[in-house]
Amino acid sequence: MTIKICDTIFEPFTEIQIHQNKLTLQGKFGATSIFIGTMRDFNDGNDVQAMTLEHYEGMTQKQLAKIITAAKQQWQILDCLIVHRVGEILPNEPIVLVAVWSAHRGEAFDACRYLMEELKANAPFWKLEQLASNEKRWVKGKN
Repeated sequence: MTIKICDTIFEPFTEIQIHQNKLTLQGKFGATSIFIGTMRDFNDGNDVQAMTLEHYEGMTQKQLAKIITAAKQQWQILDCLIVHRVGEILPNEPIVLVAVWSAHRGEAFDACRYLMEELKANAPFWKLEQLASNEKRWVKGKN
């Protein structure tokens, strides 16, 4: 189980390949479920030029580990990977990657969705948007 928080752009499929190549699970998993979230150029009816994503590292790592532990208790997952961006992010850049390896697709799908939903609801990330009007605003809620 790997959690990676980075302040530079990442390539999701490269991250998956690197992680999967390190796994000692060859022949054990039959499913890999993947979610990739990217920054869009609009939110709440406004054009968005950029976003700054802030976090408190110790708290964020701890909360993500807690979410992974809860997923492992509910589903028989063999491994998972969470990669999350912080810092300045531009439209079309990846923000988050969640990947889950399991013997069966149902568990991989369910665990991946759970990890992403819990991350959005409970992980301590704060978004500051730079609007096309040059106004900056903090994003309220978890959209």
